[in-house]
Amino acid sequence: MARTITAGTRPRPLGRGTDGGANRWVVLVVLCVSLLLVALDATVLHVAVPSVTEDLRPSSTALLWIVDAYPLICASLLILFGTLGDRVGRRRVLLLGYALFGIASAVAALATVPEVLIGARALLGVGGAMIMPATLSILRAVFPDRRERATAIGIWTAVAAVGAATGPVLGGFLVENYWWGSVFLINIPLMALILPVGRWLLPESRGGADGPWDVLGALMAAAGVLGAVLGVKRLGAGESLLALPTAGPLFVGAALLVLFVRRQKRRAHPLIDMRLFARAPFTTSVGCIVLAMLALVGLELIAVQYLQLVLGLSPLETGLRLLPLTFAAMAAGATGSYTLRRLGPRRMVGWGFVLTAAAVLLLVLMGQHDRPLLLTAGFVLLGFGLQTTLFSAYESMLSEAPPESAGGAAAIGETSYQLGAGMGIALLGSVMNAAYAPGLRGVPGVPDGTARAAANSLGEAYQVADRLGGPAGAALHQAARHAFVNGLHVTLFVSAGLLLLGALMALRLPRVMECPPVRDEDGDVPAAPLDRAGGEGRAAGSGPAGPSRPPAGARVPATRGPAEPAGSARPGH
Repeated sequence: MARTITAGTRPRPLGRGTDGGANRWVVLVVLCVSLLLVALDATVLHVAVPSVTEDLRPSSTALLWIVDAYPLICASLLILFGTLGDRVGRRRVLLLGYALFGIASAVAALATVPEVLIGARALLGVGGAMIMPATLSILRAVFPDRRERATAIGIWTAVAAVGAATGPVLGGFLVENYWWGSVFLINIPLMALILPVGRWLLPESRGGADGPWDVLGALMAAAGVLGAVLGVKRLGAGESLLALPTAGPLFVGAALLVLFVRRQKRRAHPLIDMRLFARAPFTTSVGCIVLAMLALVGLELIAVQYLQLVLGLSPLETGLRLLPLTFAAMAAGATGSYTLRRLGPRRMVGWGFVLTAAAVLLLVLMGQHDRPLLLTAGFVLLGFGLQTTLFSAYESMLSEAPPESAGGAAAIGETSYQLGAGMGIALLGSVMNAAYAPGLRGVPGVPDGTARAAANSLGEAYQVADRLGGPAGAALHQAARHAFVNGLHVTLFVSAGLLLLGALMALRLPRVMECPPVRDEDGDVPAAPLDRAGGEGRAAGSGPAGPSRPPAGARVPATRGPAEPAGSARPGH
């Protein structure tokens, strides 16, 4: 029977009155549904922004906080709640996150003033920060066997991709047929269902419970990540690096994170064991997650602008155009476990980056006219390549972390995910703006001041062109479209270069997927069951001739003996 380990206690069966081997897949379903809601909520509001602006009349600053409060708060609290779950119980933190998420969704849907909506979005971020690392750390505890865990993580990452990509489609449908608050109401019945189901089915697990929880360290990490992400987001909005609202949060955030690392190294019972970063596979996996998200989010943002402002598609049509990327990501997640066993982490992450770079270079062929087949092919390759990379990087990162540190490791992975997303918007957005603005200089009949205003964004350029009217307005409109497409091509080339850098980084990952035998609570390898012929089957990690017990702590690569069925899984060489 599969069990999850709770420090200081005997293992507890999964669920109540059911077989743990079957029930752990039911646990995975519950975890995936909760992750789907969190991932969906990160993007579902984007298409509702015009309706929110018309109804609540927020200032430009308030509108920015309505959009950014959720990801900012969520990113800053991941380490705090991930490590807290290791101490007080991951299931307990997850269930509280469910409750907060449902309450905040109701408040957001019924908000009548911008301040209430901002507060509700911040509370959603708190709930999301409780849910995200808890799902991954519980998954790590429920699936001790690496091969099964790889399958579970493949499903988990695919669900995350589905949630993020489905958000704009679902949001566009709800806004067009109902009102903007409906994008939050969809969370309430699902949370009302998943809270009692999770309380009944999810097992409790804890990590190392020695020593007090470092409250000051957790707050330092939260404030440090908040400052870093806020500064990066301001860079992505086009503010100067030397401006105080940008440089201040970046400096303070970086300083707090440095102090946090030094504090953890000195403590006898740290929140996060910094020795994890001395392991090349762990550090490399985290870096690959950052690079993959940097490319994905920046490209998605620019792609949405291209589809809506250059090709003239509606928000719903834009979401539908992005669906091939979602389906490809689902396919990559579903086949990820098999691919990882065949290729190994190094080749899977590396070739995932190379495939994504090829997709990005293919999209350079896009111009000012719609080419749906080209876009579909590019998005399919992009979704499959990036999801392949993210799956293998997450799996390698989580497998390198000991079970007692699963919450902290999951929080590091999710924080890397959020930082990569913010850096992608900042870096690729800056490249896009630098390549776009020069194309609007010297447009016939357009004054310099007007051209500078149009250089802020393509949407603003269209507004300026409409106000000008006549031949000058038409010339500005055409010049802006041409400059945007030119900037898109430059951005794609830069993105391809970053992705190839990620492929080189992947060379530090292990060649094969090593699968140590799963041990019982006494530290022994369980005896293998009898096969149908009456002989003894092989235990995980045993040789082809029969079961053998490796030394304690040995890392044993999964192999396939000559008598093993041809359809059984093994790692690539």
